[in-house]
Amino acid sequence: MDGQAGGARLQARRARLRVGFALAAFVAYCGCASTGDPPGGPPRTTPPALLASVPESGAVLAEPPRHVELRFDEVIGERIAAPQPTLAGAVLVSPATGPVSVDWHRNHITISIKGGFRPQRIYRVELLPVVVDLHQNRMKKARTIVFSTGPEIPSATLAGTVVDWTSGRAANGALVQAMLLPDSLPYLALADSVGNFSLRAMPPGDYLVYGVLDQNNNRRRDPREAFDTARVALTDSALVGLYAFTHDTIGPRIRSADPVDSITVRITFDRPVSPAVAVDTSMVHVSPLADTTQAVALLTVLTTAAYDSAAKIEAAARAAAQAARDSATRAAAAARDTSHRAAAPQHAAARPPVRPPPLGALPRHDSLPAARHDTSRATKMLAERPAPSDTRVVRFAAPLEAGVRYAITTANVVGLTGVKSTRGRTTFTVPRPRPTGPAADSTRRAPTDTTAARRAQPDTTAARRDTVPAPLPVKPR
Repeated sequence: MDGQAGGARLQARRARLRVGFALAAFVAYCGCASTGDPPGGPPRTTPPALLASVPESGAVLAEPPRHVELRFDEVIGERIAAPQPTLAGAVLVSPATGPVSVDWHRNHITISIKGGFRPQRIYRVELLPVVVDLHQNRMKKARTIVFSTGPEIPSATLAGTVVDWTSGRAANGALVQAMLLPDSLPYLALADSVGNFSLRAMPPGDYLVYGVLDQNNNRRRDPREAFDTARVALTDSALVGLYAFTHDTIGPRIRSADPVDSITVRITFDRPVSPAVAVDTSMVHVSPLADTTQAVALLTVLTTAAYDSAAKIEAAARAAAQAARDSATRAAAAARDTSHRAAAPQHAAARPPVRPPPLGALPRHDSLPAARHDTSRATKMLAERPAPSDTRVVRFAAPLEAGVRYAITTANVVGLTGVKSTRGRTTFTVPRPRPTGPAADSTRRAPTDTTAARRAQPDTTAARRDTVPAPLPVKPR
């Protein structure tokens, strides 16, 4: 009896274990099936969307939060589509008084600052459109969360445009730093593809605004990076334009000289020249290299744009003079031709005139689409202040001697920062004019008379006939 009872209890225990294992497997299957797309289903094509933030945008908090949490509608990737591959490059925190760290938690991230968020400040957390999901779907638009740790949230807006002045184009992705004075609290923004930026819900006050060409994408202004700055008094709204350029501590020095013709030479400096201070003949000295005490008389020093404009005017004047001469020649030829032309016979049938197509068959000028003009703020800024150049054109009072080497020296040339250059020197040689005419064409050879050469050669035909051996006799079979 005891053995039979023990066997029944063992079988009951095994049955309970089998039921438990089956139930656990079913729960695990249901859990795995609910975490992702079903096998064979279509992948998601919509980008991740921001569902909520803690704290919410527009909240006024009594105490600063430990961190800011951003929640998404799906699992996002730990890498982003940006030069900085980590999630720290996906957010801009302002004012940021320390390094920003971002932690990934599948479908949400937490943002914190070294030293923590502080009371009595207005914070802006901008989520850049670089976040992707597991299917590499990328966000389309940026999102900004503004909250306060004490004061009421303001409504002032600081906007503007950053241009790369030396390159003459809009500064795509430029870093904007708006320092609130006197505490120098940095509010950050990034310029869009046409150089525009906008900072909303900013505290009123005096700002020192920087526009930086952040080449290494470290969200800081490094010493050798091009920038521009402006001071702005912000009350309700303000618009600022920034011309970023490299702030050198030395002036432009001459780097090369290239002769254009016998009375013109183009000089190039190692950095752009200030367009506000003209380069005149007192800053340039030219002399033969063999005798540097003999100065060459200079006529003027022009910018590249002024030289090109003058060259176009001279070319137009030459073309007009040539057209007048051609017209006079054609008129004289027509007068001579009419004096010798015979009268046409009276019975010749007159040809019907060739009529042009009706006006309705051709498109009218006012019906053609008008050309599109770029009306962006960056284009207007560059039109008002053209990009600086590193070249100038020197015109001489008399032609230089061809084949002679000359030395050219520049000094006191003013750069973009207002610093004057020290003495710089280089050399150039005026090329000799190329010879023209058939004699100058070395690719063609003069025809040679081969008749006399053939006559001068001895006739060896007879000798060759004498030296040919006679054929052997054939023996009859």
